[in-house]
Amino acid sequence: MKIKIDQETCIGASACIAAAGKTFALDENGKSYVTNAEGDSPEAIRDAAQACPTQAIEIIEGN
Repeated sequence: MKIKIDQETCIGASACIAAAGKTFALDENGKSYVTNAEGDSPEAIRDAAQACPTQAIEIIEGN
């Protein structure tokens, strides 16, 4: 699984952090980034992507 975040679309709502706080964090600009792509379960990471109000997180399944 790969995780891509569109920094232009991210508004820093932190919904991803609430769903998968070991995988996502906010940078100094208030934008989400991946801290550890395997920090949370795949299900939690998918939930985080779905929770994003701007759909800035893309999950790419496979290697």
